[in-house]
Amino acid sequence: MARNSSSYLFTSESVSEGHPDKVCDQISDAVLDLFLKADPYSRVACETLTTTNRIVLAGEVRGPASLVSKSGKVNKKKIEEVARATVKKIGYEQEGFHWKTAKVDVLLHGQSADIAVGVDAAGNKDEGAGDQGIMFGYACDETPELMPAPIQLSHNILKLMADARHSGKEPLLGPDAKSQVTLLYKNGKPTGATAIVVSTQHAAKDKKGRELESGDIKRIVRPYVLKALPKGWMCDDEHFYVNPTGRFVIGGPDGDAGLTGRKIIVDTYGGAAPHGGGAFSGKDPTKVDRSAAYAARYLAKNVVAAGLASRCLIQLSYAIGVAHPLSVYVSTFGTGKADEAKISKVLQELVSLSPRGIREHLKLNRPIYARTAAYGHFGRKPEKDGGFSWEKTDLVKDLKSAFNVK
Repeated sequence: MARNSSSYLFTSESVSEGHPDKVCDQISDAVLDLFLKADPYSRVACETLTTTNRIVLAGEVRGPASLVSKSGKVNKKKIEEVARATVKKIGYEQEGFHWKTAKVDVLLHGQSADIAVGVDAAGNKDEGAGDQGIMFGYACDETPELMPAPIQLSHNILKLMADARHSGKEPLLGPDAKSQVTLLYKNGKPTGATAIVVSTQHAAKDKKGRELESGDIKRIVRPYVLKALPKGWMCDDEHFYVNPTGRFVIGGPDGDAGLTGRKIIVDTYGGAAPHGGGAFSGKDPTKVDRSAAYAARYLAKNVVAAGLASRCLIQLSYAIGVAHPLSVYVSTFGTGKADEAKISKVLQELVSLSPRGIREHLKLNRPIYARTAAYGHFGRKPEKDGGFSWEKTDLVKDLKSAFNVK
């Protein structure tokens, strides 16, 4: 995010759980949870495609005999059940996409032996990274969640709307929705919204049989936007756009095909920080695309929570089959109260950043991933069963001690 002017606008978007790409992310992560629940050391790389009344799953897996045989054949029945249950939970019971009637093709197969030998631990060799790549983590003090405000507010708007839809309070809203928030920054701090966009799928008619118009949807959506924003941050009505095309009845995979991994900026920081390029969903925690990105966020968040900086970016890099990161880069954008090289050194002393070290420290070998696949992987509350463990700030005490911060 540019910081070279005292006043600027910055925008981020989010998409709901019913967006076609997010449907795919949730199915892929539900399959991952299925495997991890049966065997915490399962290996999963699951991609999902959705279109009109069709769900296709592909990729490679390794796990218990109940899910995949030694010859590589998967239990298609159980995987199909998980896919259908995910779509049902989201709320799709439409003619063009229905959890019960959609055709499900399960094309998953056993993991490649060539990949397995490169990343498995053997003899004196520790478990290696599942691929090469770069991963980023970021935190800032713009929100209580230590997230950039535009993406956090975009998520919050859609989550409030989804909760109202699921509760039955807003039966006219459909599962597919998008939001976009533009904030005015002054002296590097967000001060309010200058434009807000919400597009949401809706019923064709109300209970009385009257055709719904964009003005009707705007009246439904407005209270949830106001609730999501800090007091006094709402933009003027001229720049509050709801269903700008005027009609959004056909939505979800029936309106547009979905694929796993196409919403990586929505999943992370809304463009306010770099992204290494790798998607998260459908990948078990030995894949550093996922686990190292979680670790980088964990470290960056603890740096900011400890008061060492108001903004922190961390980059990690890996080589396939190699256990330890090739580099650990820290930037505090001139807001730091300690030397960045020393911060990097201390963080590496506190947490092992090998794939195994990350997985064990954050306890990632658990079925906790389907819940991450909508409304962001970051800025969430740590959960009692280990969900969102990377959002904990349990390194703060050690960091303050290392740098004599009170």
